[in-house]
This record gives sequence, C-alpha cells and structure tokens, in this order.
Amino acid sequence: MYGVVMTDEQEFTVVVNHEEQYSIWWSHRALPPGWVGAGFSGSRAECLSHIADVWSDMRPLSLRKRMDGAPA
Repeated sequence: MYGVVMTDEQEFTVVVNHEEQYSIWWSHRALPPGWVGAGFSGSRAECLSHIADVWSDMRPLSLRKRMDGAPA
C-alpha cells in the first residue's frame, strides 16, 4: 500500500467531527464521512497553527460533558 504525502505546497481545510476533534484534510477532496469544514483553509502549517489556536481542550465532547455532569 502506498502512503499519502502531505506537503505545505498543497491546500488543506481544517475539519471537525461530532466530538469537536480537529484535523486537516485536502481541500480538493470530498470530506470524509463524519467530518465537516471548520471554516479555515490554507497550507498545512497554517491549518495546524489554526488548530493549535482553537483546540484548547483535546478531550472528546462526550467526555467533557460526562466529566461536567451533563448528559452526553
């Protein structure tokens, strides 16, 4: 199986899932099931920097709710 190489020359989109976990995805590809665009696109480095700025609590949403006593 061949690996896929991500380079800074490509454009990426920041994506988020229902658990409010972030990742990056190639802008020219359809989003994977379960992920939606988070409103930011750019180089790989720009997207990763954006994620570092906005994703302050890496716990999944369901865990955060459970720990706060709210229903998941």
